Amino acid sequence: MNLPTPEQIREYIVSQLPCEHCEVEGDGSHFQAIIVSPAFEGKRLIARHQLVYTALGDRMREEIHALSMSTLTPEEYKKNG
Repeated sequence: MNLPTPEQIREYIVSQLPCEHCEVEGDGSHFQAIIVSPAFEGKRLIARHQLVYTALGDRMREEIHALSMSTLTPEEYKKNG
């Protein structure tokens, strides 16, 4: 099985979730992501993560072993950025 690249993970996310910013780093099995999406507005942390997991679909079980993520609304990103 080919290990996914950070760029592929990013593409998986942005193709399924409207993102203003999406940055992914990782080594092929463990990834860190900063995801900024208006879809996160009004959602709790767990709901935001579920949106990302839904965007990744089966890849989360089959290809990606660990993904830590910061999920921010555009407003939160502007404040923290």
